[in-house]
Parts: sequence; C-alpha cells; structure tokens
Amino acid sequence: MTVVATHSDPPRRKRVFWTMDRRDSLVGYLFIAPQVLGICIFVLLPLVLVFWYSLHEWNVLARTFRFTGTQNYQRLLSDPGLVKVLGATGIFSVFLVVFNMSLALLLAVLLNQKLRGITIFRTLFFSPVVVSLVAWTIVWSFLLQSNGGLNGILQVIGIEGPNWLRNPTTAMISVVVVQVFKNVGLNMILFLAALQGVPKELYEAARVDGIPAFAQFRRITLPMISPTVLLTSIITIVGSLQVFAQIAVLTKGGPGMSTTVLVYYLYQQAFEFHKFGYGATLSILLFAIVAVLTFVQWQMRKRIVFYEK
Repeated sequence: MTVVATHSDPPRRKRVFWTMDRRDSLVGYLFIAPQVLGICIFVLLPLVLVFWYSLHEWNVLARTFRFTGTQNYQRLLSDPGLVKVLGATGIFSVFLVVFNMSLALLLAVLLNQKLRGITIFRTLFFSPVVVSLVAWTIVWSFLLQSNGGLNGILQVIGIEGPNWLRNPTTAMISVVVVQVFKNVGLNMILFLAALQGVPKELYEAARVDGIPAFAQFRRITLPMISPTVLLTSIITIVGSLQVFAQIAVLTKGGPGMSTTVLVYYLYQQAFEFHKFGYGATLSILLFAIVAVLTFVQWQMRKRIVFYEK
C-alpha cells in the first residue's frame, strides 16, 4: 500500500496597508502640506487671477467688468510712457545692484577683521535693515529738501546744495542712495558669513607663495564666496524691481517721469487711474521680467559658482 504525502500550502500573510514606508510618506506630506497650500493660495491663485483680470477692464467706480481680450496687451505695446518707465527702472536697478553689492562686499571684508569693538560696527551697519522702511524714507525726505539737513552740512563747508528731489538726475541718485543704505546691511551679513567660511589654510599657502593681497582676493576669496555672490545678486536684482515705498514717499515718480519705476507706474494705473485691467497687464510684464532675469542668472551659475564647473 502506497502512502501519498500531501503538502498543504503555507498560510498567506495578510498584507498590511499602513506600512512603515507609507507612514513616513504620510508624515512627510503632512509637514509640507501647509507650505503647498500657502503657495497655491497666495502665489498660484493670484497669478491666475491677475492673468484673468488682464483680459478684462474693471472699473470699480462704475461697477463694470467687461471682457476685452488682448486689448490691454495691445495698449501695453503702444504705451508711450512705458519706454520711459522701463528706462527709469533699468537705470535704478543697475545702479542699485552695482553700488549695493560693491559696498556690501567692501564692508564685509573690512568687518571680517579681528579687531576690538568690531561687533559694534557690524551692528551699526546692519541696523538700517531692521528700521521701518517708511520711517527711514520719511527721515531721508526731510534730509534731502532744499533747506534740509544735507544741504545744511554742505553749507557749512561753503557748498550750496541743490533741491535733491526736484532735479531728474539728483532725484534718481537720491532714491538709489536711500535704497542702498537701507539694505546694504543684509548683503553685508551674507558676505560676512561667506568670508568666515573660507579656509584660512588657503590664505596661509598663498602668503607663503608670495601672492599679493589683491591677487588672493581675486583668486581665493571671490571663487570661494561665489555661491553667496549668486544668491545676493538674485535677491538684489529682484528687490530692485519691486521698490515702491521709496518712490512714493520721496518723489512720487517725479520730476516728470524720471523716477517712475515699473512698480510705481503699475500702482498709478491701477489705483490712481482705476485701470485695473491695464494694471494687471503691467504686473504680468513685471513678473515676466523678474522670471527671465532670474532664469538667466541661474543659467550663469556654472560660470559664477566654483563647484558648478
């Protein structure tokens, strides 16, 4: 008699849905959910609405909201004042970026020295950053008047100063200087942190090889802080295109349109002339300019940042 052995299949394990990987993923999604929700509500949704408004003409006083298609964009291309606005915006941004970053780097190099009381100077140069922007600008508006404090100082040394805010050239210089002094401390701190991260051994080796101080700065310091240079350049350029309070308080875009930058022109069209559709179109233009400049700078990182070679 032959005995046939039968083998029963082992019982299948029940698949657990809430595995450790899924729990970790859920926790990660919960942590980023507020940020994603904030971006959707405060960034993406406003962008969509601005584009939608740019296709309409919205008159709040008359309570009319009508579809105009590309009429606002056609007006943008034929606006005679836009050329002057873009020119003033370009001049303001170029001078602001050059002076801000140059002065910030110079101050960072000077304040990177190990000297007694250097912390006081660091605090002094950074303090304008935490001062209220409007208060800072109002103080400067009094100093820059024809009978203000700046001309009073010049008069002591025998120089008769102009009315700084009533001449196109001096008005542009004034708003640039006010903005540079307001925010140079932020870039200074960023550069200072980057300088303190440069290995000291590189400078010691350079001194042993007899390399001059300026050559050390050009061949060691600048390449090593190049990531910070890229960051500060992006922040400063974007910030220069968004300046509004200084123009509104100091010059109101004048004299003429010499200091009317794009943001202030947008404000005039939307909130003074009640042309909200055209104001939305100008904001689309501003967004496009910022996006293009940021993209170009980011593509140039391989030439700027040493570890992107």
